[in-house]
Formats: sequence, structure tokens, C-alpha cells
Amino acid sequence: MTTTPLTTGFDRRSFLRGSAVAAMAIFGTAVAAGCSSAVDEASSAGDASATPKRGGTLKAGIPLDVVPANFLTNTAGATTVIGLAYDSLVRYPNDKLEPQPLLAKSWQLSSDGLSLTLELRDDVTFHSGRAFTSKDAEFSLRTYADPKWTAQLRSTAAAITSYDTSDPHRLVLRFAHPLGNIYDLLDTVPVLDSESLDKLAAGEAFIGTGPFKLTSRTPNSSLTFERNEKYFLADRPYLDRVEVSIVKDSQALLNSLRSGQVQSAFNLNYRDAQNLSKDNGFRTITFDGAELQIYVGANVTNPALADVRLRQAIAYALDRERVISEVFRGYGYTINAPWPKASPAFEAGRNETYALNTERAKQLVSAVGGVRAPLPLTYQANNPYYAATAQIVQANLAAVGIPVTLDPVEPAVFVKQLIGAQFPGLWVTFHSWAQYTPSTLATSAYPFNATKNASRFTSAAYTSAADSAWKIVDGTGAEAVSRYKAITDELLKDLFLIEIGVTFNQLVTSASVHGVRWTKRSEQVYTDAFIS
Repeated sequence: MTTTPLTTGFDRRSFLRGSAVAAMAIFGTAVAAGCSSAVDEASSAGDASATPKRGGTLKAGIPLDVVPANFLTNTAGATTVIGLAYDSLVRYPNDKLEPQPLLAKSWQLSSDGLSLTLELRDDVTFHSGRAFTSKDAEFSLRTYADPKWTAQLRSTAAAITSYDTSDPHRLVLRFAHPLGNIYDLLDTVPVLDSESLDKLAAGEAFIGTGPFKLTSRTPNSSLTFERNEKYFLADRPYLDRVEVSIVKDSQALLNSLRSGQVQSAFNLNYRDAQNLSKDNGFRTITFDGAELQIYVGANVTNPALADVRLRQAIAYALDRERVISEVFRGYGYTINAPWPKASPAFEAGRNETYALNTERAKQLVSAVGGVRAPLPLTYQANNPYYAATAQIVQANLAAVGIPVTLDPVEPAVFVKQLIGAQFPGLWVTFHSWAQYTPSTLATSAYPFNATKNASRFTSAAYTSAADSAWKIVDGTGAEAVSRYKAITDELLKDLFLIEIGVTFNQLVTSASVHGVRWTKRSEQVYTDAFIS
């Protein structure tokens, strides 16, 4: 397999410097001059007393390459490229839903919530050298709304009815109705280069405004990034280069970290990460504020799963504490509703609705007449924590009379089934977006979207609750919180998704790596990273 230099409009000799080795889901960010930034409030890792050092190459390992067709779905290796090479208009800090400046310096939302005016930076260029303007922001949001890209917040982008780009450094958006999650969208959408979108779709060029430029890519093997010398934050990034290796096998990734071939590794087995954290030569970074939820999904059109009583039986049968303790080594907590503790929708008492109760589960299975044929339980192959969770779920359900057959599939196949609602029975995976404005989950996330979801579940009451929570000016205010209760009511009543627990992505680095940060989507932020 050959390494293909990517077309970016700068010195092509720089494409081939050095070998392409490693890194994962890396998110570039910056401090806007004269204003606060999300980076100021994000957590970091490393020796706090270490002095930042300019230069060097960071090598890290990730399990999956970017799939160009899935670039805007927040899945697989796309987060690596977006994190390093792209910026968004605003950036959330890890610990709250308060947007901070990035490419937008400031903004003003109208009192009726029907328009938003953003003042944009005037010192930003794409990696090709072209100046960033309001038309680029419009192009990015319109592209995100295009069904071709199957982006998860597409409904919010589609609710933008007009764009005023008459001033190159001001963007005025008007909405069909108030959007309580508009800042979720602006935090999520990467600013794209309109002149190279066709090359992005073909995997030939990835041109953004971010702190690093993607200069070469060997599909399913490596990605190479060079420092963006014209990044709008003059002294960032500190690193000269980031080399990314695609290492699909978790054990091989662990070995690469131990041997020094890579300096950071993402998505290691939680047990391995815990063991490495005991070694002074490594640090394990837990991405607080970027929570993930492990859950069991159900295709409600499967005849056995169509009866909510069987889904209730599954909810009572799950040993959530065992999953969090054994698979995720205690990094998390059990839930019944999807919301993490920091969410405006979180209610501690709702998470006791379906406590472990095998006798109650057996009664419900008996009430529906039992399960005649084993239900398939699909999960991503070659992933240690999905496999381990699936095995526990299989044992839990067998104990109450629900036979399950394990169905491991390749990650690309799994994503296709998730987006296309093609799972035959049950499945196990993570979902995200609950750490954002709660209406985003119910109107956008593939598993939860009230209009089309992976479970093929439809409900007028659920759709009404989702819409009511979405079409509000302030997505974190008291009125919104009261509306989120209705979403929780419907989720706990219908159980087309059965939550297990909240957990966190982790990054393991060598002790020489400092200043690593992350976004609410678990994208690694290396803008301030340096090597001692």
C-alpha cells in the first residue's frame, strides 16, 4: 500500500518528511485574543509545573481510520482528522454548556430566539492560504444539513432558514423556530473548505483552518500532520508534527505504547489502561465532561421485542454494576435514563426505575409467553469492552429465560446498521450526545432520534416531547428542564433503548507528554500539547 500525498496548496516536499506512525481523535483548539476560550476551562494532563517546549513530533495510536463518507457523523477516525485539521465556530468547555469563542469572536441571540448574529475572526486562513469568511461558515452549515452526509445534528442545521453573509466577518442566521441547541451545532460542525469538498469526499484532501495540516495518508495505516505555521494563535501549536498510526488490535496498540513506538494510545482495554496508570512512566487521562453511555438497543419491529414487557424484562435483568465494575474498571456509574450527572436533564431517582430484579424479569418473560428463538445481539468485533459487555448481557438474559446469540460484526458494518436501522434484534454499543443540550439527543442522535432511529421506534408522545424541548430559546433554563422530564418519561416507558451506565473515553500517554486536552466529543486537543 502506498502513501498518497494530499493536495493542500503548500510545499509538497513537506508531505513526505518522516514516517507516518501514530495518533487518534485529536482536536485542535485555541485561545482567542482578548476573550476567554474553552481551552482555558478544559482539563489537561501532564505535569502542571512543566514548561511548554516548542517543537518535536508526537506519535500516537488509534484503532480506526477516517472513512470519508462518514466524515460528518462523529464516528470512527473522522474525529482524528477533524480534531487536528479543523476548527468550529464555537467551543464548549468540558464542564458546562456555555459556548466559548473559536472562529466566532462573539455573538448575540435575539430575544425571540429566531436569529443569531456571529462576529467572526478576520485573521484566519485555510491550509490552502485562502482567507476564511462568513461564506465559508454558511457553506459548512449547509453541507452539514445535506442528507448525503447523514450528520446527526442535521435537523438543527436544516432549521436555519436564511444566511446573511454580506459582511465577510459577520454571519447572521435566522431560524424556523427557536433552537435551544443551536450552540451544540456550532460547536460540532467543522468549518469546511468549499474548494476541496469533492476531494474530501474522495479521501484525497482534508483542508481546514485548524492547528495542523494533514499532509499524507496511507488508508488503514497512517496519517501525517504538520504544524500550521499560519494558525491564528501565533505561538500554537507547540508541536511540529503529529504522526498517526492505525492499530486495529488493542493488544498491539498496548505493545506499541509500552515499547515507545507511540506516546499516546486511545481506546485501550480499560483493564490495560488501569494497569498502566500504576506505572510512573505513563498517565491515564479520563475524559470527564465527554461522557459516553453503554446501552442495549432493541429493534422494536422484531416480533419478540415488539412487546414492551420483554424490553422491561431485559431492563430488570441487566447487572449494570457488574458491567461498570468488570468491563470499565469502575470508571463510570449505572443509569436507567441516558443523562450524565452534569446534564440539565439528570434526575438521580429516575435511575432506580429498573434496578436489578431477576424475579421480576422472569415474571415478565413468562407473561409474554417466553422467547421461542434466540435473539441476535450485535456488537463491534475486535473491541474488548463491547465483547465483554455483550457476554455479560448474554448471561444476564439467559438467567431470566431470554436466549441470545452473539453477533460480532466489523465496525464499518456496525455503523451502517446503526445509521440504517438494520439491526435484526438487540445490539450493544456506546451512544454520545447526552452530555450536550438534552434536546439534541432526542432530535439528532441515531439511536434516539424521534423521527427516525436505529430501533425503528415511533411514538407521537415521544416526538411531541422531543419537539417541545427543542423549540425553546434557552436550552438550559428552568422551562427547558421541565420539558426534559417528558423525554425521560417516554424513554423509561417505552425502553426501545435500555441504558447500562455512563463511562468515559480514556487516553494513555507516556509521562513525557503534557498539555493534552479534549472536547465534549472526546476529540483529543493537542494545540497546547508538548513533549518534555
